[in-house]
Amino acid sequence: MTEATRIFHNPRCSKSRQTLELLQQKGIEPEIIRYLETPPTEQELLHILDLLGCEPRELMRTKEAEYREQGLDNPDLSREALVRAMVMTPKLIERPIVLANGKAAIGRPPENVLDIL
Repeated sequence: MTEATRIFHNPRCSKSRQTLELLQQKGIEPEIIRYLETPPTEQELLHILDLLGCEPRELMRTKEAEYREQGLDNPDLSREALVRAMVMTPKLIERPIVLANGKAAIGRPPENVLDIL
């Protein structure tokens, strides 16, 4: 049984809407996770980071005011502290993230997700 395609989605974000539309054009109806309302757990985020092969700051929206306000630019912060900050403030998570076929991709640009379908 294959795992359902999932998208961590923010309907107010144009890239997120475009990525969802692209999936639907490909005949894929993903499970839509509105991550601002239902943030991923620390374990889910760590799994996503592993699938993406990146570090937490590469998945963070570093230009958000909350990033600076919470002092997340401190290079001494641990991976766990950064992941915890994303769980507590999901606005900091880059979007959209698509999970499919045991892989993950960030839909910036939306076509990035085609490689994992």
